[in-house]
Amino acid sequence: MHFWDKHKTITSYYELLSGEVCDQYGLTQMEYDILMFLHDNPQYNTAAEIVKIRKSTKSHVSTSLKKLENKGLVERIQSKDNKKHIEIILLDKAELIVEAGLNAQKQFAKNVLSGLTEEEKQVCINIFDKICNNAEEHLGKYKKNANEK
Repeated sequence: MHFWDKHKTITSYYELLSGEVCDQYGLTQMEYDILMFLHDNPQYNTAAEIVKIRKSTKSHVSTSLKKLENKGLVERIQSKDNKKHIEIILLDKAELIVEAGLNAQKQFAKNVLSGLTEEEKQVCINIFDKICNNAEEHLGKYKKNANEK
């Protein structure tokens, strides 16, 4: 499928740029992705939310969070009201990594969107959002049907 092949090219380029940050700071791609996710989405700061929104496996997220905690980049804070609710916060030590990640993301966006007008960029965002929403809808239907069997 042409779209899928092109999508892989875009993903590969992003992973190349983010991989440089990972190499510099001794992180796996998953650890990097979690740090950037927590920075970009502070309202979704539990392991369950990371798994659900990023569509990652529980085991990968759990393992990566443990490594990030051991590196002093995140801290898990247990709720006083609900012992099962554990929030994850970025620590100051993660700031340099996040800054490098943001720079990599800016470079990625600048390069892949070069030559596009602001209007064309907005059209791309709108179309991509529709494609993602369609995929999300059909994925949900598929999972619902699979659970009913």
